[in-house]
Amino acid sequence: MKRSAGWPTFLALALITLGAAALRLVHIAQVPPDPFYDAAVRSMGLSWHNFFFGAFEPGGSVSIDKPPVDLWLQVASVKLVGFSNASLKLPEAGAGTLAVPLLFGAVRRMWSTRAGLAAAVAQAVLPIDVISSRSDTMDGVMMALIVLALYLIVRANERGSSAWLLAGAAALGIAFDVKLLESLVALPGLAVLAYLGLPGPRKRRLLQLLAASAVYVVVALAWLGATLLFGAHDRPYAIGSTNGSAWNAAFVFNGTDRLAGKSIEPQTEYQPGHDYPTATQSERDHIPIVLPSPTRLLARVGPLSGERLGLELLLALLLGIPALIGGVLGRPSGSDPPSSETAVADADDVDGYRMRRAVAAGLGVWLLTGIGLFSEMARLHPRYVEGLVPAVTATLGIGLAWATSSAGRARLIALIVGMAALLYYGERLLYGRPGSWWIAGAGALGAVVFAVLARIRVRPSPRSSALLAGATLALALLALVAIPVEVDKTAIENRVSDAGYIGALPGAQQRELSAYLIAHQGSARYELAAESATGIGSLIVQDARPVVVLTTYEARLFTTVAQLERLIAAGAVRYAFLNTYCATYSTTNAACAAPARWIRAHGTDVSAQAGLEHHKLLYLLPGAKP
Repeated sequence: MKRSAGWPTFLALALITLGAAALRLVHIAQVPPDPFYDAAVRSMGLSWHNFFFGAFEPGGSVSIDKPPVDLWLQVASVKLVGFSNASLKLPEAGAGTLAVPLLFGAVRRMWSTRAGLAAAVAQAVLPIDVISSRSDTMDGVMMALIVLALYLIVRANERGSSAWLLAGAAALGIAFDVKLLESLVALPGLAVLAYLGLPGPRKRRLLQLLAASAVYVVVALAWLGATLLFGAHDRPYAIGSTNGSAWNAAFVFNGTDRLAGKSIEPQTEYQPGHDYPTATQSERDHIPIVLPSPTRLLARVGPLSGERLGLELLLALLLGIPALIGGVLGRPSGSDPPSSETAVADADDVDGYRMRRAVAAGLGVWLLTGIGLFSEMARLHPRYVEGLVPAVTATLGIGLAWATSSAGRARLIALIVGMAALLYYGERLLYGRPGSWWIAGAGALGAVVFAVLARIRVRPSPRSSALLAGATLALALLALVAIPVEVDKTAIENRVSDAGYIGALPGAQQRELSAYLIAHQGSARYELAAESATGIGSLIVQDARPVVVLTTYEARLFTTVAQLERLIAAGAVRYAFLNTYCATYSTTNAACAAPARWIRAHGTDVSAQAGLEHHKLLYLLPGAKP
């Protein structure tokens, strides 16, 4: 069993966590917002009905395409500190920061204090996680819940406790409620970790896993099941679904359609051999994610380039996999030096071997699942890989602790290979920005020199071995963080976000539109009729007024012409905003839908009166008084 870590360890962890918080919070208000989810947060804060269902617009007619669990945190944040660009992102930044000490606790118990600290550092600076944590999407919260599930399952393995295991299953179930199938990337690996790590006979472990599976399913489906307690007329239509059901949106739109590459969002496909501009960070970010391939996650270009994930993934594979294998075949490789107060006791190595075997298999399955899925997934956004991130940083932490320990030819060779790969691959990623590469090179060279000194010393004392191992690890960590920290700095300066901009209206257009509608809509309940649910998000964020949604995703008809006429006759809506055009008829173009064509044929174009730059945008509906 591990003894409590001393104050130097907690001080180091506190500094790492503080650094993680700084990277996630500095200038967070300058990161562009996500109008789609922000509109839902604004609408959800207006009524309990909207809050529970995740209503997209204040009238509660349609809801977002996912369970609103993460958005509940954002609603709480804006209620506490006010609605702002920063408050919308605080839950994500807090979750990304909290994941760092949680991961330390899990890896320390799985392997060693040194491995835990290395994993925490890797997690703190990993650019893809920093960017996700600075965005108002839900992936950072989902990732933190996965890390919490990992920690709880590790505690269950230590104690053989069903309570800890069930708590881990519940945490993983909540992660599903936050980001649905994305959280399943961790499920196979965590299940293997629990089965192999729990003590006791096979039958008892199977029963424990069966109970955990039941808890997971109940928690994961809790919100979806709760929606069925309400009549269909009381439930908002789930955007993205084909029948209005939140279940359909969860498992078809966000499940099978994503895996199959079906997408209603405009996307540009990566063209191999095309000479994409790479002079600036913005140009590199706008290069599409490369096509599915075994090396996709190591690509040099795009918003999921190697400098954001691949660098740490490569080191995790080169150092972590040998460490995990060595941990199963031999003594606890990479464990704390004998003089450390957190060393694993060799007397009870049965439990230690069980844990090492479980960790090796669990992390291995988790890595293979994530790498295989994201390498071949047809439709991939950078934030999706958050389900893989904890496996990468945990494995990397274990690998660094193993490779920088004070003895072993195999570990010295692995360290040299790992540092050489880091420098070669890092140079390929930096596009002529050598500053951080030289820092990484100094750290890598220093780590190898100290590792060689540790090997050639004759009968070193435990204290000198510990000092050499600590210095080697510190220098290897310097080599590891130099490039990611520069990438983080650039992302902060360039206000990089992994969120979409669905429904973002041009600033001047939105101001003129809002001012005109407020002045002229009179007693109408709805601010306007919008041709698409996803085309008006930023106006909802600003004005928080109900809108009549004419179509949902792929121009699925939501409000018929007859229904719109009844609303007009009742004085409920006076204006319509049609911000796209039907140049060539398409059944998936909202501008070509029946109500949009009817409005253009019968409505009065008042775009010029509203001060809008372009005509045929804002219409006074037929029958409505000017």
